[in-house]
Amino acid sequence: MDVPPRATHPYIPNASPPAREAMLAEIGAGSVEDFLVSIPQHLRMDGPLALPAPLRSEAELSAHMEELLARNTAVRPGRSFLGHGCYRHHVPAVVDEVVNRSEFLTAYAGEPYEDHGRFQALWEYQSLMAELLDTEVVNVPTYDGFQAAATALRMAGRYTGRRRLVLVGDIPADRLSRIHDYVQDAYELVRVPASPDAVRAELAAGDVAAVYTAVPDASGRIEPCAPELVTLAHECGALAVVDVNPLSLGVLAPPASYGADLTCGDLQPLGLHPSFGGNHAGFIGSLDDERLVAEYPSRLFGLVPTGVDGEYGFGDVAYERTSFARREEGNEWVGTAAALHGIAAGVYLALMGPHGMREIGQTILANTAYARQRIAEVPGIALPDPEAVHFADFTVVYQGERTAAQIAASLLERGIHGGTPVNERASRYCVTEVHTKADIDDLATALEELVK
Repeated sequence: MDVPPRATHPYIPNASPPAREAMLAEIGAGSVEDFLVSIPQHLRMDGPLALPAPLRSEAELSAHMEELLARNTAVRPGRSFLGHGCYRHHVPAVVDEVVNRSEFLTAYAGEPYEDHGRFQALWEYQSLMAELLDTEVVNVPTYDGFQAAATALRMAGRYTGRRRLVLVGDIPADRLSRIHDYVQDAYELVRVPASPDAVRAELAAGDVAAVYTAVPDASGRIEPCAPELVTLAHECGALAVVDVNPLSLGVLAPPASYGADLTCGDLQPLGLHPSFGGNHAGFIGSLDDERLVAEYPSRLFGLVPTGVDGEYGFGDVAYERTSFARREEGNEWVGTAAALHGIAAGVYLALMGPHGMREIGQTILANTAYARQRIAEVPGIALPDPEAVHFADFTVVYQGERTAAQIAASLLERGIHGGTPVNERASRYCVTEVHTKADIDDLATALEELVK
């Protein structure tokens, strides 16, 4: 009797050598290492993890964790001027009350398949987001806004059958890294400045699947030529993909209103706490184009009549296009998602309503304009684009001897989380509705003492 080789892990049957070899052969890979070739060498480990000695009791573990947590430096909301993709906003108490209910909080992936109440909650979220984005279709959230941007670009590539993606303007480095990692196997990325002439010249080369831009961009600048970029994309048969801060849409026109085919972004500003770099969830919106809907990889929930007159149910739309149905033949793989954050964003939008969104957007625009004006008055500080309109984020340039990192460290000593250094001479600051005039004046006063 032949004895099968012992599995390398007792609870993972497909980790056995024969199973691993069969899977590698199926996809044409020579080894597991073939999957790792895109990871830079400096990010790989060449030895074991430097782990401390194990803790032997719950009491030791609790004491250790308390010591680690005590190192965190917290400041009140009005003293933090960090942003750059993760923002401090006021979160109404009812948002946390709803999403912390056990029927929402504890379910795997945000929804068990038989729980139609949760289906309805996500359908309500999609409906509210569609109204905000001026679209007809919105997905159940992806992992984060980076994933949403990368997925929207792959959707455009599949839709058009083309291979080049034109990325316009100032894009955050982390988002650009995710886009590159996610599309590099199938598409060519081309970066151009936010100039219609530069985009037009690149489109002339042909084979462009999508023109991607962000409003606001990485520096918080509202790009005035975004509608023209959408028109240029359509003239050459490409799709227009626009990345947005959803909270800005109370005062800015949604990209779909000037023709964008796909609108994407991160839900974090809509009722999600920063939480040590989180919480994030990505959204994608479009018109109800059957061909484009077929390219969505994630779940979509819809409203349909039931067998009982006057009653409706909530469930998956076009389920057959997903990796749940098609497995390895799916457009993209979709697993555990950020559905709970979608429910939080839905509660937030329902609470705010159109008037609340408009007021918050106007407040952030006004606070940003005042902060830029006030800080520009500080000797030794300049604004790189003084005439541009910004939303929340903005960049300042230090002209003295101290570096951006040194100034940030000195601000922290004064209980202020200052701007995020973007290079040795510049930092990116952020203000939202939680900042008062006094908060901004305190920051400017501190900078006056540190920069001179």
